[in-house]
Amino acid sequence: MNYAVVALIVINVLISLKGFSDRSFFERYKFQIGPILNGEQVRMFTSGFLHVDQAHLFFNMFALYIFADPVIDQLGVFKFVIIYLGSLLAGSTLALSFHKKDPYYSAVGASGAVMGIIYAGIMLNPDMRLTFIFFPFFDIPGYVFGVGYLLYSMYGMKKQLGNTGHSAHLGGAVGGFVLTLALFPEVFMQNKMITIVLAIPIILMFVFKNKLENN
Repeated sequence: MNYAVVALIVINVLISLKGFSDRSFFERYKFQIGPILNGEQVRMFTSGFLHVDQAHLFFNMFALYIFADPVIDQLGVFKFVIIYLGSLLAGSTLALSFHKKDPYYSAVGASGAVMGIIYAGIMLNPDMRLTFIFFPFFDIPGYVFGVGYLLYSMYGMKKQLGNTGHSAHLGGAVGGFVLTLALFPEVFMQNKMITIVLAIPIILMFVFKNKLENN
C-alpha cells in the first residue's frame, strides 16, 4: 500500500478506537445537525474518521485499500488526498443539506470519502470489473456498480432504509466525480461515455432533491 493510504487507515483506526472506548469523545465529534448549525462545523470533518463498530470500520478501510492505488497510480498522492478529504466534506455537506430540518440526525464513518475514491477509480479505469465476496465467480463492470449503488442510495434516503448515511454516500460520489474532473479533465475525453453514465444518478439526485430531503 502507498504510505498515504496506510496513514489514512491508521488515523481512521486510532480515532475510531478512541470513539469505541470513550463515548463522550464519540458524541463530541460525530456528525449531528443541531450542533453543526449551532457553530460546531468541525464535526463535518471529524465525523469522517469515527465509526460505529469494528465491522463498519473494516469495510470502509477495505474498500479504501481496494480502490486507492488505482487512483494514486494515475493522479499521484497529493490529488488522491484532495479527492479523499474533499469527498468527505462533500458527503457531510450534502447530509447537512438533506437533513437540515432534523436537529437530531447524526452519522459517522469514512463512507463519503471512500465513495469519492471509488467513483474516481471507476472514472479513471473504465474497464474495471468488480467481484464480490459472496459471488466470487461473477463480476460486474465498475460503472454499473457505481450507478447502481447511487440509485440504491437515493432509494434508501427516500425510504429511510437501515442505519446508513445514504446522503453522505451520495455527497461523497459527487465530490469524487467533480474533483476528478477538476484535477484531471483529460478523463472526460479519455472515458467520455463512462463519465456521462456516472453523471446520470448525480443529475437525477439534484433534479429530485426536494423529494429526497428529510422534511
